[in-house]
Amino acid sequence: MAKNNIFVSAGSLLKELFINIKAMSTKIYKMLFSNIYPLYIQKAERKGRTANEVNEIIFWLTGYNEQTLKQHLDNKSDLETFYTQAPQINPNVSKITGVICGYRVEDIEDELMRHIRYLDKLIDELAKGKTMEKILRR
Repeated sequence: MAKNNIFVSAGSLLKELFINIKAMSTKIYKMLFSNIYPLYIQKAERKGRTANEVNEIIFWLTGYNEQTLKQHLDNKSDLETFYTQAPQINPNVSKITGVICGYRVEDIEDELMRHIRYLDKLIDELAKGKTMEKILRR
């Protein structure tokens, strides 16, 4: 009987974990891109990189341009809207690999979360001094 309780408990824990992860993801998706964007700029500038380089990365990843990026910033788009309305996620994103926030970016199953983490990873690479050629997988 104790064995069955262990399985029931493990099943309950997994269900609870899944619910918590889903709630956390939803919370992240509703974060405003206009609140996160300045943090990307600050991170880059602290390491001697530029806002133009951050923008180039965003344009490469999402297909946005200066005007459409500005529209999303002005409209205070959340992350979900920002990524789902992206003109074209770069086909070379599969070349982005490595760990971000303790997770291998290429193993993140949720497509929206993976796109969010791709940008985090690219900004990290910028801050670590990688060349734009390497960051943009050219």
